[in-house]
Amino acid sequence: MFVDQVKIKVKSGKGGDGMVAFRREKYVPNGGPAGGDGGKGGSIIFKVDQGLRTLMDFRYHRIFKAKPGQNGMIKEMYGRGAQDTYIAVPEGTTVTDVNTGEVLGDLVEAGQELVVAKGGRGGRGNIHFASAKNPAPEIAENGEPGIERELKLELKVLADVGLVGFPSVGKSTLLSVVTSAKPKIAEYHFTTLVPNLGMVRLDDGRDYVMADLPGLIEGASQGVGLGIQFLRHVERTRVILHLIDMSGVEGRDPFEDYLKINAELKKYDPSLLLRPQIVVASKMDMPDSATNLAEFKEKLAKDDTLEKQPEVMEISSLTHQGLDALTKHTADILDQTPKFEPIVAEDAAVVYKYEEEEEAPFTLTRDADATWVLSGAKLEKLLLMTNMEHDESVMRFARQLRGMGVDDALRAKGAKAGDIVRLGSFTFEFVE
Repeated sequence: MFVDQVKIKVKSGKGGDGMVAFRREKYVPNGGPAGGDGGKGGSIIFKVDQGLRTLMDFRYHRIFKAKPGQNGMIKEMYGRGAQDTYIAVPEGTTVTDVNTGEVLGDLVEAGQELVVAKGGRGGRGNIHFASAKNPAPEIAENGEPGIERELKLELKVLADVGLVGFPSVGKSTLLSVVTSAKPKIAEYHFTTLVPNLGMVRLDDGRDYVMADLPGLIEGASQGVGLGIQFLRHVERTRVILHLIDMSGVEGRDPFEDYLKINAELKKYDPSLLLRPQIVVASKMDMPDSATNLAEFKEKLAKDDTLEKQPEVMEISSLTHQGLDALTKHTADILDQTPKFEPIVAEDAAVVYKYEEEEEAPFTLTRDADATWVLSGAKLEKLLLMTNMEHDESVMRFARQLRGMGVDDALRAKGAKAGDIVRLGSFTFEFVE
């Protein structure tokens, strides 16, 4: 089964918790802090595997979780970092965040990697919080929580040349003759239900990948027929071979076929029509093909809506007429056409710029039971990284809230001493 689109969930590993510990050695009175840091959590990383041709494996395994880092230990021993989780994907996979719509990356090269969920950093042990005023701190951080994401994986075949056209115009037959591919061929429409790839090898040493894409019909860009699900595979092709059946056995006008398919390509992505396109007049061994081709060229010459007259080449896959000229001319055009530029995630080189925060770092509301409710990603992360088992850690958390302006916001809203404040599952009293 060919699967080219799927949604999965990933979660990176939580960082290990920092340790509160003190030196307990003979002849060393009043030993100082000795709690180590937690190890980093495992990241979720996609890696291109050349052996994969489909996203089939993700139909049965849709949730991926990396392991957490080890907690810090006594004697200043750091916790071990968790190993990253690698997920194999085929070449041509585009990764998009479902919730934000952000394209995280385009995986088009063998061995290429993409970090989609970075593991949480380990929490700091109490060795980091010692100071002249507090030489024996009972403060440690919990590990940073992992990142959860819902992702859409979309496979777009990597081919230099794409064969497009109505069903039964001879795309699969052409692919089977000029390459070693064995696509399904039969005398009915929509024989091809999945993209087929084949390698064209020329006598002069040049070669390129050709893709036979499922037949398009009018309305494909709106989902008619096999629809938009396979139009995406045209995106990566550098040269388009537009096959048109000149035999007329289907009862359609070849020129109308040409206009309709190009209209669908334009509706899906106008830039597709800017790519080199060769009109391939197929089935030229049939009785009426020569007459139909002459009429087609005449209509093409009179069409003033075309910015550029396309090149027309005649072939017959049955008699091999014109195939050698077509494959060589296609290779010549490929030599002059730049390769597809993948979408690259911008996490490799981050440029930090100062931007004023448009939104407050937290929000403050009040429930019907008079409880003040704090919320905000920054506050919630701070809470998760606070070790509530030690009083000093709790006091440090209170100072951090005060520094973020929570106390001032409560007073401005009319909060009084003794009022209950809730942040997530944590509740405390407001103290003036």
